[in-house]
Amino acid sequence: MDTTSPQPAKYLVSRNVDGFFVGISDIAKFILQFFKEAFKPPYEYQEVIKQCYNVGYKSLSLITLTAFITGIVFTKHSRPALADFGATSWLPSLIGIAIIKALAPLITGLICAGKVGSQMGAELGSMRVTEQIDAMEVSAVNPFKFLVVTRVIASTFMVPLLVMYSGFIGLLGSFLNVHANEQTSLVTFVHGAFGKIDFPEIVSTLVRSLIFGFTIGIIGCYKGYTTTQGTEGVGKAANASVVVIMFLIFIEEMMMVQFLNWISPGG
Repeated sequence: MDTTSPQPAKYLVSRNVDGFFVGISDIAKFILQFFKEAFKPPYEYQEVIKQCYNVGYKSLSLITLTAFITGIVFTKHSRPALADFGATSWLPSLIGIAIIKALAPLITGLICAGKVGSQMGAELGSMRVTEQIDAMEVSAVNPFKFLVVTRVIASTFMVPLLVMYSGFIGLLGSFLNVHANEQTSLVTFVHGAFGKIDFPEIVSTLVRSLIFGFTIGIIGCYKGYTTTQGTEGVGKAANASVVVIMFLIFIEEMMMVQFLNWISPGG
């Protein structure tokens, strides 16, 4: 009779630390597989267009409402501070810089993280636990290319468009508030809002938006595609997608701001 007790699992550092680095490795492999499949034919054009519709058009109502309210609220909070210094004429410039450089990409990224990221995680997670992905593999269909690549491409290119739209709506809300209080004309407001914004700053906003879009797509798809534990895992995948995406967006925003300040100290 064997009375030896089972040996405890051995970890390089600890269970949590080892699990963290294993997760980083799995995500890196997932990203590498995406780039491998994205540039290899056949290309799923129709599915990409469908996902662009889901990511972009179906998010317009929420983006519109949030951006419009953000423009009005930020203007209301900024006016008293500038009025103390008699500088309310600088309000359009302040609003333009704040919305175009910071608020539009950040708020749009967070909204898409909650709406698009959770949807991708839950959708792919339910397909995984109901074995629909396995059925696609048996049917000689590449599920990774059809499900993951198309969604990541759609989110990567639609989020920058949503950011530009969000910036426009935010400035519109701000203009209505400024016009109601200071009777500022549209031409004066536009000139003030964009007078202090250079072309490289607009490009940096679009680059950050591309990074946010890719992060939303790749994390949402990864959490859903690797779901386990049945229906309970679907809820965990959707929740984890939102939490991880939001965390990464803040980290990426901080790193990009530091990098831009480093290459352009006066910007």
